[in-house]
Amino acid sequence: MSKQAGMKALVVRQLGNPVPSPTEKRPYAVIADHPTPQYLAPNAVRIKIAASGLNFADALQVMGQYQVKPKLPFIPGSEVSGKVIEIGRDVRTLAVGDSVCAVTQGGGFAGEVVIKQGGVVKLPDHVDLVAAAGLPVIFGTAHLAIKERAQVKSGQTVLILGAGGGVGVAAVQICKVLGAKVVAVARGQSKAKLLTELGADAVIDTSANHQGGGAAPGRQPAPEDEGYGALGGPGAQNQGPALRDLIKKAAPDGVDVIFDPVGGTPFAEALKTLKWGGQIAIIGFASGTIPKDAYGTVPLSM
Repeated sequence: MSKQAGMKALVVRQLGNPVPSPTEKRPYAVIADHPTPQYLAPNAVRIKIAASGLNFADALQVMGQYQVKPKLPFIPGSEVSGKVIEIGRDVRTLAVGDSVCAVTQGGGFAGEVVIKQGGVVKLPDHVDLVAAAGLPVIFGTAHLAIKERAQVKSGQTVLILGAGGGVGVAAVQICKVLGAKVVAVARGQSKAKLLTELGADAVIDTSANHQGGGAAPGRQPAPEDEGYGALGGPGAQNQGPALRDLIKKAAPDGVDVIFDPVGGTPFAEALKTLKWGGQIAIIGFASGTIPKDAYGTVPLSM
């Protein structure tokens, strides 16, 4: 059992806006001496948290809009990194002192967390623990969709919507490792620059497109193109018709795979560029709109 009497934790006491205005009350509070998790199951480990990943799902959970709805009060946070400080009697694959990252399914925004060993991955000693906090959910989601479900192969063209977000950035890197051509769609100069540096073959900056321009392959965005959000922010709904043309310009023969964490109009436009027999990996609906085809809601297969 942990020797600490308490730990620092972010506790959600009521549902609400995770980024409140100055006049709004915060739905959460940072507690300096929150009780540590006391029960350690035989197949679980206790982790001293070094860093926690912040994901869109965490924000949705604070608002009460995520499919998993913990009882109030609760500690959010779905992925962490840190050091193992205690192990259950049946744990064989991990030891005290190991550097790890883990999927927590809640409880990650705290000083300690207890997790079953199946959700914990041992890290090499040289891995930066802060960077590793983004591996389990973000890179895990992208890897499952791209490698396991879509089975992307070298030479294929992958269209990544919302490429400036965490899972989009991970998807770009994984696709390049697999030898695929990447067409990345994001909003804003800084995100377009990052995606180019990560190896995207073509970057479409929707903030430039919204102003009447567009980002062709190799285009350097102008300073005024800076925007925010992966896609689906204010004004994004107005860029749909042009997006299809920009994708076709970047991939004249069409795309083999659509990787979509956005939904809404961008999905509808991207669908028109998909090759016959192509695949769609639906990751989420950051735009707030669940995509539909001519027959209704697109079924989820992930």
